[in-house]
Amino acid sequence: MSNGTVLVTGVGRKRGIGAGLARGLAAAGWDLALNYWSDYDSRLDMERGDSDPEQIADECRQLGRSVDLVPGDLGDPAVPSNLVRVANKRGDLSALVLAHTEGVNSGILDTTLESWDRHYAVNARANWLLIKAFAVQLPPAVGEAERGRIVALTSDHSAHNLPYGTSKGALDRIVVAAAIELAEKGIRANAINPGPIDTGWMNDEIRASGVEQTPAGRLGTPRDTADLVTFLLSPAGGWVTGQVLYSNGGFRTTQ
Repeated sequence: MSNGTVLVTGVGRKRGIGAGLARGLAAAGWDLALNYWSDYDSRLDMERGDSDPEQIADECRQLGRSVDLVPGDLGDPAVPSNLVRVANKRGDLSALVLAHTEGVNSGILDTTLESWDRHYAVNARANWLLIKAFAVQLPPAVGEAERGRIVALTSDHSAHNLPYGTSKGALDRIVVAAAIELAEKGIRANAINPGPIDTGWMNDEIRASGVEQTPAGRLGTPRDTADLVTFLLSPAGGWVTGQVLYSNGGFRTTQ
């Protein structure tokens, strides 16, 4: 049996959080539409293989799930509605997990207009358009029935990472607005801040610092985030909505 289809964005690298989300949701019984954009993944200069999206999809299929790969640059305003349309080809799209990002380090003095606009296009505008398209395609809610779940990954890092952090702040507000405005459609919406997770961007010094600042005594993993996302998409998570949740082993409490 399937829980229905979930559209997961940002599933381009086997080591990324998006890949962990895909595996966790497949294990929990969800069929998947997985979005990625190889041009961005190659720009990151992090660990990746040319066939990472296909391998992630195959891992999920081995768990008995139906999986579609849907590449697309979310900086293009035409892409979000197309992703939702393809993901809903069976008419059972009931969850949206927003794990994509544009993330290039720069601060107040060295951020370019092009970079600023790209970050806001991908991290804010695309999420708004995805949520809008997702809400429009859902059937009307009947009574208190829940029709859809939305979970987005956010961050509160901003110093020396200005366009990334501030555009993620915009995402937080979009998700909270969705929880309120779309409640009458039976939609629950939350954001998760997973804290520092080593998906290939950390060196030994950063890893050691992250562990030192985390009361739980270790860095987070994609599986940690997947466990919370799976809960929020389950019937047991239906009473949680409109929240920005910190799932980070206590990292935030030390800042």
